[in-house]
Amino acid sequence: MPATTEQIREILDYETVAVVGCSTTPGKAAHDIPKYLLDHGYEVIPINPYADEIFGIEAYDSLEDVPEGVDIVDVFRPSEETGPIVDAAAEREDVKAIWLQLGIRNDEAGERAEAAGKLFVQDECIKVEHGKLAA
Repeated sequence: MPATTEQIREILDYETVAVVGCSTTPGKAAHDIPKYLLDHGYEVIPINPYADEIFGIEAYDSLEDVPEGVDIVDVFRPSEETGPIVDAAAEREDVKAIWLQLGIRNDEAGERAEAAGKLFVQDECIKVEHGKLAA
């Protein structure tokens, strides 16, 4: 079931975003969207096993390696890779929302996330939604 505007507003009120698949390459959505979030006051935690840091922030190999609290898990990975990521996010008590970026869908993982009490968004861009709702 698609997230409601009210649910998206609630998610956008959170502060800490772990970005799975965060890219070191400017011009890629997985780089530019987390940069946008940083520029708009969010705390971004990059997750990329091939980078030591992104935006001058320590990058972690996986969500399981992140010691600090996470509110939103924003996923930039192919749809077929999202199941284990969603499950790892759903297992964390601190995570309130799981967001699969535009073009990324996994209905079964979404059902598991919602069953675990997490807000779930898929196939939407967090930057676009922020731009619409924060304006």
